[in-house]
Amino acid sequence: MGGFFAAALAFPTALFSFALVVVVGYWLLMLLGGLVPGAVHGGHGGGHHVDVGHAGHHLGAGHGGHAGHVGQVGPAGHGAGGHGADAGSDRHGAGHHAGVLDALGLGGVPVTVAVSLLVALAWFVSLAGTVLTSGAPARGGVFAVALVASWAGTRLLVRPLSRLFPQDRPVTRGDFVGRVCVIRTGRVTADFGQAEVTAEDGSTATVQVRTTEPDPALTAGRTALIFDYDAEGEHFLVAPFDPPSP
Repeated sequence: MGGFFAAALAFPTALFSFALVVVVGYWLLMLLGGLVPGAVHGGHGGGHHVDVGHAGHHLGAGHGGHAGHVGQVGPAGHGAGGHGADAGSDRHGAGHHAGVLDALGLGGVPVTVAVSLLVALAWFVSLAGTVLTSGAPARGGVFAVALVASWAGTRLLVRPLSRLFPQDRPVTRGDFVGRVCVIRTGRVTADFGQAEVTAEDGSTATVQVRTTEPDPALTAGRTALIFDYDAEGEHFLVAPFDPPSP
């Protein structure tokens, strides 16, 4: 046992030993429920709401992931409400790390999974090399081999593991075309109107809607069919529609 600790605390294994302690501690906290489970995968809770403004291009995020509440986008469409700035900053940081992993061929799994595999494999290879070698030059070579071997091994493992972590596709405006919406304004005309529509993932959005011809039947609470999206005017085109009774 003394030889094991001596090797684990010798160069270069010691560099990875401390990192391995952090990784093991993180997963123990996850196992014991000390961290939010959604943090591993970026959050997959349901029920978020999107309010698409007249000229909105950016959606302000709520409290992070998909469980948050998406802030309203004003007429200018470039601001974020609520805690959007903080959540956007967190997602930007996570996106940066994911971009680095993608460049290394380690994308497709959460950052925590990829980093854990890298650390564990590097520690194991360096431990074996430390036991089998002696002297600074040889240990330096072990360090280099450990880095390369951990990258190659992790790259090999993330391919099958990526199937366990399907990537979320953000809701786009095109997803609403063909869906039934509920009118939320007193009337809908060629230049005025809003409606609420539910996306496939269960999230709801308040969108700008218009009609090609005036229709007095399109009043608050009535259902309508979204049949097209006008990218130039940034609104959806709707027509009266009564869904069949279940």
